[in-house]
Amino acid sequence: MTALPQGSAPGSTADESAAAEVAPEPAKATADAAADAVGDPAVDGAEAAAADGPGTTTAAEPEPTPGGDSETTGSLAQVAEPAEESAATDAQGSEGAEGETGTADASTEESQPADGSETADTEGAEGEAGTTAASGATDAQAPELSEAAAELAAQRELRARIERRKAEKEAPIPAGTKLSGRAADLLAAVRAVESGEKSGAAFFGGPAPAPRKPAPAQQAAPVRPRAPEPAQAPATSAEALASVRDVLTRGGAPEALAAQVTGVLGEQAAERLGADPWQLLGVPGVRPEQADGFARALLGAECRPDDERRAAALVGWILERAAVQGHTALAADDVRKALAARSVPDPDEAVQQAVAEGVVLVFQDGLADEPEPSEDAEGAESAAEPAEPVEVLLGLDRYALAEESLADGLARLLNSPVRDDGSVWPEGGELVRAVAGSGLVAHTGGEAARAESAAVVTAAAAAGLRAAGAAHTADGKLRLAQLTGPLAAFTVAGLLSGDGPGRDADGALALDVLVVQDATQLDVETAAMLVESLPDGCRLVLSGDPGVLGPAGAGLVFHDVLAARVCPVVASRLPDPGPVGELVSGIGIGELNQVEAPGKEVVIVPVRDAGEAVHRCVQLLADSIPRAIGIPPEQTQVITVGHGGSAGTRALNAALKQRLNPGPGRFGGFDPADKVAYAQAPGRTAIGTVVGADAEGLRLDCAGTPVLVPKERVESALRHGWALTAHQAVGMRWPAVVAVLPGDAAQGLNRAWVYTAFGRAERHLSVVHGVDQALPRAVAEILPAPRTTRLTPLLHGLLKTAE
Repeated sequence: MTALPQGSAPGSTADESAAAEVAPEPAKATADAAADAVGDPAVDGAEAAAADGPGTTTAAEPEPTPGGDSETTGSLAQVAEPAEESAATDAQGSEGAEGETGTADASTEESQPADGSETADTEGAEGEAGTTAASGATDAQAPELSEAAAELAAQRELRARIERRKAEKEAPIPAGTKLSGRAADLLAAVRAVESGEKSGAAFFGGPAPAPRKPAPAQQAAPVRPRAPEPAQAPATSAEALASVRDVLTRGGAPEALAAQVTGVLGEQAAERLGADPWQLLGVPGVRPEQADGFARALLGAECRPDDERRAAALVGWILERAAVQGHTALAADDVRKALAARSVPDPDEAVQQAVAEGVVLVFQDGLADEPEPSEDAEGAESAAEPAEPVEVLLGLDRYALAEESLADGLARLLNSPVRDDGSVWPEGGELVRAVAGSGLVAHTGGEAARAESAAVVTAAAAAGLRAAGAAHTADGKLRLAQLTGPLAAFTVAGLLSGDGPGRDADGALALDVLVVQDATQLDVETAAMLVESLPDGCRLVLSGDPGVLGPAGAGLVFHDVLAARVCPVVASRLPDPGPVGELVSGIGIGELNQVEAPGKEVVIVPVRDAGEAVHRCVQLLADSIPRAIGIPPEQTQVITVGHGGSAGTRALNAALKQRLNPGPGRFGGFDPADKVAYAQAPGRTAIGTVVGADAEGLRLDCAGTPVLVPKERVESALRHGWALTAHQAVGMRWPAVVAVLPGDAAQGLNRAWVYTAFGRAERHLSVVHGVDQALPRAVAEILPAPRTTRLTPLLHGLLKTAE
């Protein structure tokens, strides 16, 4: 199989024969990253911040961290292999994405540079497109629609609905103006507006849209997504695949990419690639160097670094990579810097070309109103002060539309009269009283605070209202069910895929009150789907712990709602119990305190190197904790900073399997009784035990629920699960946790990572400690890298800030 050529920018004199082979590119969505949650480029062995803020590593390639084993370039032959891992690995605030998706560049929080940013794990070079196609085909064959496939179908339906609404507008509106209330968005206007030379409106013929107004109390019911239908793999003709293979072969790319390319570019993929070879960058896992080599092979002397097609493709690729890191938009200056780093001669012109072709949208959110002329005694006009510079953002329409839809939906819930039907709420705490009078409430607190939000479901049901609670993971759902009853507890993915209270005639969920726990894990697209599914008059409670790692997908919904201050916010005063709770509470405010642990609830195990860390970890899990604490190995979870390195999840899982369940791995590397982590969807990991295997795939027992992993997905979506990353562990808890911090993990630490990892323990926490003063410094000083989002200014434009 021929590897995709890699080399310098088009038109360079680099020896093309030497560039014929490329190292494997970490693909978007490998199982390690998919199981985690954030979408950043991963450097195995360290949690990287998925949310590289403006001007940070978003524009440049991430540097490998010590202990990392991911490669920055790769053979596209591996990219063609299916993968189901979320780009959300511990990225962004250690948030972004510990999910197993993520291109080689997408930073995940499992691998975090010293500046606190987190990059997504890039295990394997597996393409997301292959994953999607394999998943869709599997779902079509399965007797029942899987939860992951249903969620993907719901996402597609929401995007299609938003596109239809966009097409129904009477006149074209410059991108971004509807959201900011100003007309100005083609790149020509960007430069003019930034410099103050011209008004952005001068570049557009259409009239400026009217300023946004708060949503009326009564309005027509919005079109809401219906229950998703079974996902099916798009039908691709044999002729189309053959044509694509021919083009790929002529360009030196592996034929195995044909299915992925066709899935991304459609039936006319061969013609589109022939006309614009750089469209290959739309295939997850393909890097600019590889696309340049492919274009050079097809175009020959016509391939130049200043080609407009190359510039537009690079702009889209940069923003896609930023989305994997958790951003919904990027500052225009950061995009220009990233283009300059890719040998684009004129970054300004490249951005202008991308905007003109509709590859990206331009936003000027936060633009202040023009000052009114002052009236002095003589009516003379006072000298106008120069306007402050306005930050111009570039973004993909996918996330712009999701943020707009989410902002509109939240405003609708706040402005619609809540449904009471004459019901009388029982006496309750501050949170119950707030929910009784508002359509949207934010609730913050630690693990103990989950009881408060669950009490809202109980109180609403006692008032005769249709109420339900939703959590991020199946483990969270089980803990919620213990407080509310099993009939009122669901997962967010389950609600969106039809596992819930049903829908009314308008397609909305048949609910009067919905409480969402783990709201910190809501990315902007999932949140938009959920809010659009709620009927007018429904109360929504977003409950979460702001200290944990953020979502695997793009956006930072819960934090943005808190920052907007447009709804009641109730902070829990319930402390987490015991020495572990006391330790974690201190970490949340930046203090790593010593706590009294008379029952050995917290134990520190110092180590000198990674090899000793692995040895001590195995000893703790298999012997010390069961003997001294009475917690068996199956109820103890190991959490480490990244997948790679000498003490990452791969090394730890290999050692733990050898000790706890040795075997030949006869079922695709797994044996019965193996503990596994199954990446059901980006940012969502299920922990289970291997029961057996048959012709259909591998069969698991996940907390009493039978799960079938199709054989096509075993390699890409399944990993041994004795050791996890912190993002994989978000939303779950265990009686005992062993947190492994080898010396080479120091630069992958920040406050959110430590808070999340230590907070997964209920009764006992062992810390295998080899990072010296890096741990207290991370807790006190290093915060997750910020994400660039637009939800807060959108909410400010629709709603008044709460006093």
